[in-house]
Amino acid sequence: MTGKTLEYFKGFGKGHLPGYLGVEILAVGPEAVESRMAVRKEVMAPNGYLHAASVIALADTSCGYGCVARLPEGARGFTTIELKSNFLGTTREGGICCRATPVHLGRTTQVWDAVVTREADAKTIALFRCTQLVLWPK
Repeated sequence: MTGKTLEYFKGFGKGHLPGYLGVEILAVGPEAVESRMAVRKEVMAPNGYLHAASVIALADTSCGYGCVARLPEGARGFTTIELKSNFLGTTREGGICCRATPVHLGRTTQVWDAVVTREADAKTIALFRCTQLVLWPK
């Protein structure tokens, strides 16, 4: 890991999309990133269900923070080059949780998987995978 603390990641998204959506970072370690988000009107679609983009934002944030935590020495950052989501359910209340885990931690790319669940019953509502391009100084 880069030496960045859990406290660092808890404040990382303030003033940016994760902060506005209320993404809470619960744990950042070498094996996983865990997070949650409260379900409230601002993250819902007009039809009264959780907006798909809110679920993706939670998963992508978790994978991105994991990437930051696992960047190779000397890398200056990353950018997402591909992502995919499969939705298996939804919710209208409570919270959603995410667990992101690394699949591949290379010098030029990282691949992360995330599972998003309902907080109340741990039912899986989305599966997510993203590929990150590691950025190096020029």
